Amino acid sequence: MDDRDGDFDGFVRARHHALIRFAFAITGDLPTAEDLVQNALERTGARWNLVQFRQGNPEAYVRQAIVNGNRTRWRSRRREHLVADVPDVMAREDDVPDRTDAVWQALRRLPRRQRAVLVLRFCEDFSVHDTADLLRCSEGTIKSQTSKALATLRAVLKAEEPTWT
Repeated sequence: MDDRDGDFDGFVRARHHALIRFAFAITGDLPTAEDLVQNALERTGARWNLVQFRQGNPEAYVRQAIVNGNRTRWRSRRREHLVADVPDVMAREDDVPDRTDAVWQALRRLPRRQRAVLVLRFCEDFSVHDTADLLRCSEGTIKSQTSKALATLRAVLKAEEPTWT
């Protein structure tokens, strides 16, 4: 193992959990997040010299690869899930996953670009400028997407508020 491999290994060890957290916030699904991070790190490892020395910021490169991988996954995903056999028993109430975190559920309803903007801005604490660089768009687009996403979240959360009678 040469020194460059050691640098990559150290990068992965230091940033793996943060990258998983970032991918989970974008996808809302841990197995998908883990797959996206793994794929992004595989591509990054194969190009480590280029990423480290030409790009200057390997974490930004990996985050961009995660965003791009999610975009590709989202575009290719079918809206229907075909099954061989239709279940003959309804799911019991305790089989349904716990959906108490209304904000995360509302966040998952947002279009993927708006969700990515909110995650980067408010979960990862990126600036408008850094978010625009990462998503390859203008700062004005980031601001408008943030505004639209927050308005949608407010409306969804208000509509789902329990009524106390």
